[in-house]
Amino acid sequence: MADPGEGKKDEADYKRMHSFPLIRHTDMPEEMRVETMELCVTACEKFASNNESAAKMIKETMDKKFGSSWHVVIGEGFGFEITHEVKNLLYMFFGGSLAICVWKCS
Repeated sequence: MADPGEGKKDEADYKRMHSFPLIRHTDMPEEMRVETMELCVTACEKFASNNESAAKMIKETMDKKFGSSWHVVIGEGFGFEITHEVKNLLYMFFGGSLAICVWKCS
């Protein structure tokens, strides 16, 4: 018979294993990439149950820091095709299956 605590331990190990940010694609310069990635992680942790608020926080911060016309999509199970300015795209995963796409277009 399986120990009921065993399932919780497995789930905790899975969450810990998938709690790091994983960059899927980017063309941003190193410094901008690191800042954007840290901002995305902070926003998603702060608004864990509200992707809309996390996206708003990321967009407003990016607009202030790197100029306007930034766009953010956060969610699970979506595809996208966008036109963006060169060196202004970041597509990453966080927390396992939460995808974050940040791009600038004017």
